[in-house]
Amino acid sequence: MNDKVYIHELVDIIGHNRAKYFQHITANWSPIGQAERDQLCFGVFGTVGSTGAWPEVVNIWELDGWDGLAENFRHEFSHDTLQDPSLSDWWAAAASLRRGGVDRIIVPAPWTAPVTDLVAAGVKGEVYAHELITLPPGRAPELLDAVEATGRAACEALGFALVGAFRVAMVNDTEAILLWAIPDWPTWARFEQEDTATGALRAWREVLIDLGAVVRRSLLVEAPLSPLRLGRQPSVADRRPLSEV
Repeated sequence: MNDKVYIHELVDIIGHNRAKYFQHITANWSPIGQAERDQLCFGVFGTVGSTGAWPEVVNIWELDGWDGLAENFRHEFSHDTLQDPSLSDWWAAAASLRRGGVDRIIVPAPWTAPVTDLVAAGVKGEVYAHELITLPPGRAPELLDAVEATGRAACEALGFALVGAFRVAMVNDTEAILLWAIPDWPTWARFEQEDTATGALRAWREVLIDLGAVVRRSLLVEAPLSPLRLGRQPSVADRRPLSEV
């Protein structure tokens, strides 16, 4: 059973700085989070602009349950500046790369694997599908149950692999997030061709419609130092000056 809690971040990038931000958020930040906050990097991804916002980065962080998340917040906001002073240089550099975004706290379905298990199993994709699903109030847990009962098998039959299934906390169970690994671009293309009222995914589409679910799917590509691609957590040894990125 996965009892972790996650921070899900949609980050707006300034101009052509996405590669620099990839480096800054993985090698320059994640080792600090691991050491000081017991915070693991679940994944860092760039949104494929033709399918969603651009330039955008999606960060997902894994913490040791609600108590771990609370301690993370206490660590960050227990200063008069409402910011960890030891990170002032990091924040200054980040400010030149990003301009804002939207964060969510997300809670995994019990059968969603933590990042260490995913890495050990070799789960990864050439591309990923990120689904933000909105639902009538209270129905996000039903959606996750339906993914386990029906949706996972339907999508995996077309080559997708489920990386994580989450309900969004603090919004009355009106949102869920699914993340899928896709082995290659042709597999994604075949999947989209089957996602019709008469295609191979028709039964899963009917379940979603019955739940009142609105699915917004975008594509992601993984950062070079993201754990599923790297096969481990980012480390201090991965650091290099942003001027070299």
